[in-house]
Parts: sequence; structure tokens; C-alpha cells
Amino acid sequence: MWVHEKMRVRQKTILFLSLLSLLLAATSASADFAAGAAAYKRGDYKTALKEFKSLAQQGDAKAQFGLGIMYAKGQGVVRDFSQSGRWVRKAALQGHVSAQFYLGLFFAKGLGVARDIDQAVNWYRKAALQGHVPAQFSLGFMYANGQGVARDYAQAMKWFGKAALKGDALSQYSLGVMYDKGMGVAQSRTQAVKWFGKAALKGHALAQ
Repeated sequence: MWVHEKMRVRQKTILFLSLLSLLLAATSASADFAAGAAAYKRGDYKTALKEFKSLAQQGDAKAQFGLGIMYAKGQGVVRDFSQSGRWVRKAALQGHVSAQFYLGLFFAKGLGVARDIDQAVNWYRKAALQGHVPAQFSLGFMYANGQGVARDYAQAMKWFGKAALKGDALSQYSLGVMYDKGMGVAQSRTQAVKWFGKAALKGHALAQ
């Protein structure tokens, strides 16, 4: 009995130490990311790059995305869309919503990856389903224009509508056009004017 009790205590101690180690590692990673983000914000790209790269290599999705954006913009490094695509993809595969949107954009434009409209739609959709506003607009645009999917004005209206309700001017203007033309919805000049007005208040030039 005494031996079994001793083993149980030892197992609990090992488990506690393992959990403590994970907690300390997570806390350290969080602090390192915060340091990198602060450096990036103040324009110290050398420090930001160092912090992000170290965390990214350890699998931190936020750092992978940050590193990908720095490569895309040439901040602290020579602009390299191939490297950008590599790190953004790693973050996207972990569910990082902004990375999913940017990966969709990269596929749509052929930046750092072979141009693939089907993949663009795939990643826009993943981000849109997580509530990412630019991804919702982009997915609506793909449906409205039949890019990577069959043209479907009802789906376009759905995704434009989600983004428009969150204040996205491009989506608000697009809804105005859809209502004005009766595309995917009953034609309504009243609704068209409403959404054009909202877009105009946001500064959308064509809606003004």
C-alpha cells in the first residue's frame, strides 16, 4: 500500500511539474510576442523580426503571421513573398483568421504561391466563417463575379450583408448595387439608397 501511495504522489508531482513547465513556457512566449509586437509598432523591425522568428519557429501562430507580414512588406528583411506565403500558410493552418484571409489573397493574386482561385475561395471562406470582415467581402465578391465558384448573387448578398452590418463600406456599397440592380434580391431603390448612404458616410467615393 505504502509503495502504491508513494507512486501516486510521484505521478502527481511529475504531472504538476509538467503543467507548470507548460504554463511558464506559454507565459514566456506571450511576453516575447508582446515585446515583438511593441517593437513592430514603434518601427524597430530588427527586434520585432528577431522575436517573431524565434516564436514562429516554435509554432506560434501569431508570430508566424507577423513574420509573414514582415516578409510581405519588406520590413527588416528583403521583401520575399515566397517566405511570406510560407509563414502565413503555417499560421492559417493553425486557424489564425487574419492569416487565412491573407493566404486567400495570396492565392487570388499569385503572391508567393501559384495563383489558384479555388484555393483563394477556400481560405476566404474559412476566414469569413470566423467573422473576418474583409474575408466576408472578398467571398461575396467571388460569388458576385463567379470567380472560383459558380456565380450566385444570393450568396454574394449573404456575405456582403454580414460585412455591411459590421460597417464595411465596400460591402455596404456592394449591397447598394445589388439592390439597385435587383441582383440576388428584389429590386429596391429604397434599400439601394440606404446602403449607398451608409457607404458614403464611411467615405466610399462612388457612393457619394
